Amino acid sequence: MEGFRFSTDLRVRYSETDAQGVAHNASYLVWFEIARIAYLDQYPGGYRRLIEEGIEATTVESHVRYRAGVRFDDRLRVWARVSDLRGARFRFDYMIERDGDIVADGWTSHACVDAATLRPTRMPGALRARIEEIEASV
Repeated sequence: MEGFRFSTDLRVRYSETDAQGVAHNASYLVWFEIARIAYLDQYPGGYRRLIEEGIEATTVESHVRYRAGVRFDDRLRVWARVSDLRGARFRFDYMIERDGDIVADGWTSHACVDAATLRPTRMPGALRARIEEIEASV
């Protein structure tokens, strides 16, 4: 996908579908999270390390645009990128594709907060640097 440098693959699980066998709308947000955590795994220690350092990345807003239904056992590729880094806030953009066709896109906005106080805190410099490196890679 143009502009995206990171992706992860998954298969639609039966539990993610409704009675008609179509993936439930809420499943797309779960797939965004799977991609987001996999993306952050490129940071040494991944999201787990941020938690251990007392930083949480809360989701403050999300959006999904559904373009085509997907069904049980479909193989999907979820693309993710960070499009905005500002102090404590950052945004992930996503594209979900099946066999080269986009089936959904969307975004989630996040804020880094101190785990103990839940007050906003700047993103750790090492994480910011790693994200900038990922996004600049070819």
